[in-house]
Amino acid sequence: MSENKLTNHHWDLTHDESNIAWLTIDRQDTSVNTLNEEVMRELAHIIDYLEQHIPEALVIQSAKKTGFIVGADIEQFQKIKTAEEATQLIRSGQDIFNKLSALKCPTIALIKGFCLGGGLELALACRYRIAIDTKETRLGLPEVKLGIHPGWGGTIRLPQLIGAPKAMDLILTGRMLRAKPAQKMGLINAAVPERLAMEAIKHFALNPPKLKKSKLIMMTNSSLIRPLLGKMFYRQLNKKIKREHYPAPFKVVDNWIEQGVDSKQAYIQEAQSIGQLIVTPTARHLVKIFFLQERLKNLGKKSNFKLQHVHVIGAGTMGGDIAAWCAIKGYQVTLQDQKPEWIGPAIKRAHQLAKKRLKAPHEITQALDRLMPDVLGEGIEKADVIIEAVTEKLEIKQQLFAQLEARAKPNALLATNTSTIPLEEIALSLKNSSRLVGIHFFNPVSMMPLVEVIYSKNTEEKIIHQASAFVKQIDKLPIPVKSSPGFLVNRILLPYMLEAVTLLEEGVSGPMIDKAAVEFGMPMGPIELADVVGLDICLAALEKLSGHLGTPVPIQLKSLVEQKRLGKKTNHGFYEYKNGKPQKGKLPKNVVIPKDIIDRLSLRMVNEAVACLREEIVSDGDLLDAGAVFGFGFPPFRGGPIQYIHTEGLIKLKDQLNTLEKRYGQRFIKDKGWDELSVA
Repeated sequence: MSENKLTNHHWDLTHDESNIAWLTIDRQDTSVNTLNEEVMRELAHIIDYLEQHIPEALVIQSAKKTGFIVGADIEQFQKIKTAEEATQLIRSGQDIFNKLSALKCPTIALIKGFCLGGGLELALACRYRIAIDTKETRLGLPEVKLGIHPGWGGTIRLPQLIGAPKAMDLILTGRMLRAKPAQKMGLINAAVPERLAMEAIKHFALNPPKLKKSKLIMMTNSSLIRPLLGKMFYRQLNKKIKREHYPAPFKVVDNWIEQGVDSKQAYIQEAQSIGQLIVTPTARHLVKIFFLQERLKNLGKKSNFKLQHVHVIGAGTMGGDIAAWCAIKGYQVTLQDQKPEWIGPAIKRAHQLAKKRLKAPHEITQALDRLMPDVLGEGIEKADVIIEAVTEKLEIKQQLFAQLEARAKPNALLATNTSTIPLEEIALSLKNSSRLVGIHFFNPVSMMPLVEVIYSKNTEEKIIHQASAFVKQIDKLPIPVKSSPGFLVNRILLPYMLEAVTLLEEGVSGPMIDKAAVEFGMPMGPIELADVVGLDICLAALEKLSGHLGTPVPIQLKSLVEQKRLGKKTNHGFYEYKNGKPQKGKLPKNVVIPKDIIDRLSLRMVNEAVACLREEIVSDGDLLDAGAVFGFGFPPFRGGPIQYIHTEGLIKLKDQLNTLEKRYGQRFIKDKGWDELSVA
């Protein structure tokens, strides 16, 4: 290639012997490429230059190993004060991408790794898109997860390219695609191995194929069809979310129905819409949650602990699924239990999970080859991490860890997946109690992103960092939690579930209680959640914690467990189940949920969260919010329990608790921690 024609801080422009221009982004101040005002301003300058010096073709690529472009720089969202300011910022980005789209030469986005949000919108503004077919390559528009929607032409160009139904599936869900499915959908023009990338580029640059517009695709965006398809999109959204909680996906459909994809006004409305959304509490809170997620990931970077071999003891649901997950994530795993026939069901579940997660037959085979049954526990001496997931009986755990300490490598992590027993009690059997750490997964392991890293006053800080590094290496979010009854997630969740059962015993119907929780924003109602977790598991946890919480165990729950009505797994619990679905019956269509029910459920959670903060179960309110959102689904659009207090108003919620205490008794007494919270 020739010397640079134009060099900026974050972009390099070179030309090769065929006069193909190569524009390479390599943002200098971050490990990933994101688009902020400076990066976009430089891009605009380069496009102005190319308009005056038209090359044979333009190829846009990344110099980062982490991917193409992961989207807009989200930090700039936090600096925006008004909708007008946001709209202006979005419009300037649209103008730049429109100029790119109008260049009088073939333009090609060469995509390797993550191509998300604004990065994909830049690629959509190119005439062609070539993706390197690796397992790291992912394409998507995840903006709805931040309470906004694509704003640099994504809601317009994507329906134009692949048709409204496919485009809405991507935009409204924020899901990502690998290279081959993206090619099949029509999102990219070619998915090629890296060794064939240059050949593909030469083809599209020097012999650019004509792009034909499909009449069917054009029809899906026509003014006659949009209202009809729009009803279907609204119906799909209403099954999963509420407009008042997450307005962004609904606004995408609103804008598309009203303006379509063929007018200048469509771009203006896209920008105005995102401008209005970006300053809403929902967007502010979801952006906060995004940064909290990054904070949790960074907790796993405080140690250079390297994982190769995991040994799991206990092949029940939790132990088996932990083992399966570690194997799927690429690590050697030995799974121990007393009899081979006890391990068999776990291997079968692992096969089902691998098929669901990995798709490619050779990847499934490799994952299962990494998961070895180990009745004799031969993996103990080799393992870097040993996780105990046996029955919740203190004596058994103590005996087991005494044996493990004698057999394990000196630098191996000794971890328990206990959900209720304090680490201090388990560690009494160890000669060196500083080695023991809790690594507490949630069920189902494959779905729940959070893992509590439990430490006692004896746990060495290095061990906490190593455990957090292990959690990150298996693609989970670690949160350090002080050893205390219920730890963090169960501690906050159980009072909420207790209140639900109390409401049930008062005669409020299960469907009414569940609907109240969903109205608040929970992903599932507490009655159904208890059935899904298992009523025997809920009862065991409540019996352990009832003394600490000062609340008796509900009689109805005990009765159901005695009758072996354990929830979804037995097809009978609080609800009956058919084909895995609860038979709730239908509430009247216009039923009004009493606010009192919503307040009782939500404030039991929030009050317990305040107690956890006061007791320093986690180090600060932000970590507590992260634990609640990622651990049991506290509504992300509310930002977490502590954020909820600040949004709703400290004085207002304290008054509500006072009212509930007078009406229902001592379980609503405000925790002393409320007096330590600021009014801000």
